[in-house]
Formats: sequence, C-alpha cells, structure tokens
Amino acid sequence: RKKERKKEAVGAPSLDTFKKRPDCPLFKFRCFMFILISPLVRGNTYALHVLPWCSEPDPLELQRQREAHRKMLARKRAKEQLRTRTPEPLEGRRHVDVQTELYLEELSDRIIEVDVECQTDAFLDRPATPLFIPAKTGRDVATQIWEGELFDFDIEVRPMLEVLVGKTIEQALLEVMEEEELADLRAHQYAFLEMRAAELAEVQRLEEQERRHREEKERRKKQQMEILQKEKETAEKIAARAFAQHYLSDLIPSVFGSLRDSGYFYDPVERGAGRVWWGESGFPRSVLGIACLW
Repeated sequence: RKKERKKEAVGAPSLDTFKKRPDCPLFKFRCFMFILISPLVRGNTYALHVLPWCSEPDPLELQRQREAHRKMLARKRAKEQLRTRTPEPLEGRRHVDVQTELYLEELSDRIIEVDVECQTDAFLDRPATPLFIPAKTGRDVATQIWEGELFDFDIEVRPMLEVLVGKTIEQALLEVMEEEELADLRAHQYAFLEMRAAELAEVQRLEEQERRHREEKERRKKQQMEILQKEKETAEKIAARAFAQHYLSDLIPSVFGSLRDSGYFYDPVERGAGRVWWGESGFPRSVLGIACLW
C-alpha cells in the first residue's frame, strides 16, 4: 500500500511546494496543582469507610507496620549493595550524568521536494556624497576706488609706520636689556650660592674640629683623673706599708723572744743529743728513728 501511495504521489501533479521540512510541534507543559483535603473520600465511592470507635491506634498494628517498613528498607539497602556502582572519581575530578539515548529518529516517509532558485543583483557602489553648499542669503555689491581717492601713502602712512618701527625697536632694546639684567642677576645668585656652600662647608669643618677638640679634652681630663687616683692609691699603700714596717720593727723581736722562751724555738743540736741519749738508755729503734726525723 505504501508503494502504491508513493506511485500515486509521484504521478499526481504537485500543487504545493515547501523549501524545508516541517518542524515538529513544541510540547507545552501544563502545570497542575494537587490539593489534598482530608475530609474528602478517595477511592471507590461504593465501598464503605468504617471509622474506628477509638481515636488511639492499635499498638500491634503499629508494631506490624514498623516491622514491614524496616524489612522494606533492609531489602532496598541490600539491592543497592548488590547493584554495580561506578568507582569513586580521582582527586580533582567528578562524575557527570551524560545522556546516551538517541535523539535522531529515522523518517521512513519521504516527502517530495522541489528546488527553487532566485538570483539577486550584485551590490552597487555607493555614489560619493556631494559637497554641501549653502544657499546665498545676501546681495553682491561692487565699488570701484581709484588711486588717490582715499589717502596718500607717503604723506599719511609713512609717519605712522616710522612711529611703529621706532616703538618696536625700543621695545626690542628694552627686552634685550631686561634679558641681560636677568643674566647678571642669575650670575650673582650662582656666585652667592657657591659662596654660601663654601661657608657652610667651612662651618661644618670648624664644628667638627671643635667637636674633636672637646672630645680630646674630655679624654685627657679623664686620663688625668685616673692618673691622680692611681697616685693617691699608691701613696696610701706606701704609707700603710711604712706604718706596718715601723709598727712591726719593735714587735717582731719581742714576739720571737717570747716564743723562744716558751720553747717554740730551740737548738736542734741540743735536742738531737738528748734524743740520742734517750735512745741509748733503752728506747726502741723505731721511736728513735722517728724522733731523729722529726
């Protein structure tokens, strides 16, 4: 039947022609809003809805519902674990959902096409813009003036020209004198600045010299004070030594005499002879040797 329809379409004269295929109509989505009202009866209107006498639910029924919900969650969790998942992305990357279904649809019915051509003229060059010439608003009038009708140049213009030239030369001389005076002032200023710089350098040199002299003076004073202090300490030490020698000159003989009288200073020959006598009288040899060494 399709082949017969195609033959009829080919044999029949084409009345309408199209430049392109017709576009698919756009789908318009309508927005719906559902309102849930609790008093309304849902489901089969012929069924009898029996309301419970008591408002409190049955605890056994609640426990059964909780158990069923727990089992359903467990089954869902087990299915998710058994399902193959995409591995986690690497660091710095992420997973993106990509549409892999086919968007193109093969058209089996071939529509008859007709080509039509239309030739347009080539672009023409734009002509140059003409110059704008405003229209005349006044009237042209001519006047002829002959020589000698207005004034005589030698009689009337020459004196004015001489005065203008003289004033110009005088002004030029004044400007030259002013420039020379300014140059002299600048030269004097430069000389004064150089003199001032030299004086400042000399003042700085003198201040530095004065500072060095002052520091040297302070240093010399400090050294002199240290020398005087050392001389004073030396004189005190010499005086103390002389006093000690004078005091001990009379004390030493009396001290040595008292120590000799007390037996602290003895004659080693006399004591050695006594010890030898005691050794011959029967003392042990070891005691005698210790006494001799002592």
